[in-house]
Amino acid sequence: MNDKLIIAGREFNSRLIIGTGKYRSNEQMVEAFNRSGAEMITVAVRRVNITDRTQPSLLDFIDLKRFAILPNTAGCYSTDEAVRTARLAREVGLSDWVKIEVIGDQKTLFPDNEATLEATKILVKEGFTVLPYFTDDLIMAKKLIDAGAAAVMPLAAPIGSGLGIQNPNNLRIMREEITAVPIIVDAGVGTASDACLAMELGVDGLLMNTAIAEAEDAGSMADAMKLAVQSGRLAYLAGRMPKRLYASASSPLSGIVR
Repeated sequence: MNDKLIIAGREFNSRLIIGTGKYRSNEQMVEAFNRSGAEMITVAVRRVNITDRTQPSLLDFIDLKRFAILPNTAGCYSTDEAVRTARLAREVGLSDWVKIEVIGDQKTLFPDNEATLEATKILVKEGFTVLPYFTDDLIMAKKLIDAGAAAVMPLAAPIGSGLGIQNPNNLRIMREEITAVPIIVDAGVGTASDACLAMELGVDGLLMNTAIAEAEDAGSMADAMKLAVQSGRLAYLAGRMPKRLYASASSPLSGIVR
């Protein structure tokens, strides 16, 4: 089945992107990487030693020949912070791809959409491949695409909450309205059924961290998420049966001997 996720002309067999935070150990993290089937891993630039490679770093546990690295600007609260963080990641040779995340509220960790849009405009002009994280807002998604975003990454619920898909209609509408770039749900997925539902709504991929890292068995949850993403994608492509108010016989009524 030639059904690949394509971002900025780059092909990925897996539609799952996973993060590197909150694992109980680096060994558990590596196991999750391997069992998830993911081909892209996101790394928080401000929380990882990326400048002095003579010192221990999270990057020591990532096979850079196997996985694409997506630096992210987690922990940034302004356009300026996010832009400087993205530039740092590129300067040290990490990547010129970046997940832009600008937090607008310390309690809820909801993104600041306007600051995210401004950072996207700046970095696109500087040649970055930008994947912005924002609230599930169709109008903002269109503005980000107009600014040059290579994909849009709406949240499904507050980051790290595990609440699942809170506004499926928003994602469904976004799917109907957006075809120019991939839609990758980022934040809020808690378990495999959440991942499957998101994919059944037609989104192109998922980015997750906490749902895997905080599971009792992170490796098994990574396996589950891999299968859920695949299952949800196949169901979306297959096209579900229509919902009906009343029963409909599974077998044809014609030809039944009474």
